[in-house]
Amino acid sequence: MKPPVSRRILVIEDDTTLNRLLVDQIGRLGHQTQGVGNRAQALETLARQRFDLAILDLRLPDADGQTFLPELREYCPAIVLTALGSIDQAVQAVRAGAADFLVKPANGQALELAISRALGVIDLNRDLAFWQGRARIGQDRPLLGSSPKMDAVRRLIALFAGADSPVLILGEDGAGKETCAMALHSMSPRSNGRFVSIDCDAGTSAEEIFGEMRVAADGRFQQSEGLLAAADTGTVYVGNVDRMPQDLQNRLLRVMETGIYRPVGSNVQMPCSARMLLGSSRSAADIVADSDPRSPHFVRMLSFAIQIPALRDRPGDICEMAEILLANRTFQRNTPKSFSPAALRAMQAHRWPGNLRELVNAVERAIIMSAGAATIEPEHLGIGPGAGSGPTSGRGVAGRTRTGEVVIRFDTPPSLDELRAAYLRLLIDMADGNRREIAAILGISERNLYRILPQLSTENDSGSQGSDAPPAS
Repeated sequence: MKPPVSRRILVIEDDTTLNRLLVDQIGRLGHQTQGVGNRAQALETLARQRFDLAILDLRLPDADGQTFLPELREYCPAIVLTALGSIDQAVQAVRAGAADFLVKPANGQALELAISRALGVIDLNRDLAFWQGRARIGQDRPLLGSSPKMDAVRRLIALFAGADSPVLILGEDGAGKETCAMALHSMSPRSNGRFVSIDCDAGTSAEEIFGEMRVAADGRFQQSEGLLAAADTGTVYVGNVDRMPQDLQNRLLRVMETGIYRPVGSNVQMPCSARMLLGSSRSAADIVADSDPRSPHFVRMLSFAIQIPALRDRPGDICEMAEILLANRTFQRNTPKSFSPAALRAMQAHRWPGNLRELVNAVERAIIMSAGAATIEPEHLGIGPGAGSGPTSGRGVAGRTRTGEVVIRFDTPPSLDELRAAYLRLLIDMADGNRREIAAILGISERNLYRILPQLSTENDSGSQGSDAPPAS
């Protein structure tokens, strides 16, 4: 069950007695409430701090509520309150963007119900954005591997899941730090909340993390919600935090220490209810030895740290994980596939510098390269000696020059199928088997890509070998 959340609600009512009554009523519901008496005071207050909801009287001394409502909606949803209740007014208010419509004097039960509905819609919209993002990036990944080292990781996850303390997740790039963070979230009391991932390698800005209050071209204030606010009472995972710019690191560390933050362009401090999980590719020894003034905070976090082992340090997991990835593939499921003994030996012998991420790409590449064949061989994986060589198709040679040009050469004029096969093999090699990237380059959907990949099976069965295109002179 998601813990109850105190929301910030602004009451805009010119009647002082009614304003105070509404503030008291909403306060008893557990929310933080502030009252103002007109449009000017409302805009001044909204420029300084963020509110989740507003209660708006349609008759204000300095503005018509129906006219002010669209402007107010730039800051937060609003419930309209008026003494002149009619169906026409209610329809007009809803069309102008009102979340609900109440007639004065509104009793406590009606007010509570309207506020609950409006806040529920806010949560649904946030959840919709979260689940859409989660579906896009396929976050629902299991923590793979049954080696003793991974069993130790799972024990720490179970131990730390019930706490609210920040956790530092250490491991090489591609080792599975975000998957570990997701496991922590799913086992915690916050599991019904949102899991928000911040990728520091993608150049995330302060506005994206903390939100922003800015002045639009027409002079009106506009407020955008940051990832910390979107996480609500859930979990925020900051991947590769050591690569985040220093000023953002300092601000994030202050949030972890104080539980409050300030949106960009605002002077008001906001509470942060989310749990923080940090990922870093540095080792614990490097953190302890670092002379950076921020290092003591990370050293303290080592009391709640999880080290994800590199894939090469748990060789017993490699083939097991590859089999799981193959069995759970999302494409070419109608073609029975298995790894040959030689392919399993090749995977076991490989060092996997890219860790789990490299293994996932290798398995997906092998599924594509093996096309209609039932057995995946070492050459399909794209690992080991000669793995980076350009693909060929029969008599064709395909590759890229030093200056980046794509070159496909044949001894004799090729057929259309030979030309297409050579180009597809080149793209598979260039994209490391990433089918989404291949489809994007070709300008087609992944579904259509799957339809043309089986046509490569003839070339795979012929055992043709690839080579690099000669460099441009």
